[in-house]
Amino acid sequence: MELRLYDTLSKDKRPFKPLDRNNVRMYVCGPTVYDFAHIGNARPVIVFDVLFRLLRHLYGADHVTYVRNITDVDDKINDRAVRDFPGLPLNEAIRRVTEQTAAQFASDVAALGSLPPTFQPRATEFVLPRVDGKADMVTLIKQLIARGHAYEAGGEVLFDTASMPDYGMLSGRKLDEQRPGARVAVEAHKRSPLDFVLWKQSSGDEPGWESPWGRGRPGWHIECSAMAAAYLGDVFDIHGGGIDLIFPHHENEIAQSRCAHGTATMANYWMHNEFVQIEDTKMSKSLGNFVTIRDLLADWPGEVLRLNMLKAHYRSPMDWTVRGLEESAKTLDDWYKVGADVQDGSPSNAVIDVLCDDLNTPQMIASLHGLRDSAASGSEQGRGQFAASLRLLGFLSESVTQWEARKRQARGIDPTRIDGLISDRTAARARKDFKESDRIRDELAAMGVVIKDSKEGTTWEIAR
Repeated sequence: MELRLYDTLSKDKRPFKPLDRNNVRMYVCGPTVYDFAHIGNARPVIVFDVLFRLLRHLYGADHVTYVRNITDVDDKINDRAVRDFPGLPLNEAIRRVTEQTAAQFASDVAALGSLPPTFQPRATEFVLPRVDGKADMVTLIKQLIARGHAYEAGGEVLFDTASMPDYGMLSGRKLDEQRPGARVAVEAHKRSPLDFVLWKQSSGDEPGWESPWGRGRPGWHIECSAMAAAYLGDVFDIHGGGIDLIFPHHENEIAQSRCAHGTATMANYWMHNEFVQIEDTKMSKSLGNFVTIRDLLADWPGEVLRLNMLKAHYRSPMDWTVRGLEESAKTLDDWYKVGADVQDGSPSNAVIDVLCDDLNTPQMIASLHGLRDSAASGSEQGRGQFAASLRLLGFLSESVTQWEARKRQARGIDPTRIDGLISDRTAARARKDFKESDRIRDELAAMGVVIKDSKEGTTWEIAR
């Protein structure tokens, strides 16, 4: 089986050939930690977790390095710190915001069944030169100035886009075609409106570091160039993120990294996932359909969210609907019943093959349904392949009992109360008070509980 990935830079799907099979390297842009992550933020987490798992399967877990950064210096973080901790010094307030929000993010994505990255560096740890000699932002900026790709002006250090003739290759935007606009600041001290900030001054009430250009802080783009180089080297295999990062963030990362290191490329494959919309509408706080991962986890187990996200190919827009969640929950209920108690087996080649076709997760799910039918028919090999395939993909992380308990917890259901209502219903039926029996049944149904009567007694389960 040959892994083929769509490369945004070359704009085609091509065979994946790692620089070093014993050290496959991937970098994915992580969160800016100032608030709860929304469901759109979950898409790259889940997509690139599947790729991480696939690479580990193909090359060995010890031969894959996955870096996902945390941006913990940003104007939005500063604003949140001032708002939430007005009585604290700014640096202390910022630390509280970033630590709290980073912990929330880690908890949420773990609930989605995602493996932790090999390294998860924080931007603030890579601003100044380090004692371990790893790449840092200040040193990269010095290299850009020395090579004639950056200049000081207006109290800032800016990247000179005109110094890189092929700037714009990732996004397809040519220098002579680009004009100032919403995402291109127009300032008199810039040589070109497209030149972007590498270092900016900090006022007394803003976080800052002492540098050769005065007290200041880094621009957004230089952060990822430094952290990627620190752990993966000047050139590595895969760089991923959301489609909204193609320009300007990833375009500027390429410019900085290539020009600072003198390399022809930064990463050999650039992968981008499409947007998530809610019930066929763009997600927006102003529309009231802004949904966080934490909100969804209050109502659904994380594996339901994971499966629901994988039903659309990562390069296609994802329409997030309640109906889709309900269908995903039913599918997982069935998969748990068939495969959760099976511990032996190897992942199916059919599943691996479709994943190797640019992470074709819709076809992967179709393959899993076929495996499920084989497993349910009593085939031990089929059951083993089914369960192992699901675990490879981040599913079946618990027993059936734990799964049922998690569903109850997600719905805020109290099992003791339900058992009490069922006992009351049984008593009502015994005394032929069918009106009361029906009332209790309706109350349970309103709670999302389905009851099943049999000769052995009454059982219940969570409805979706």
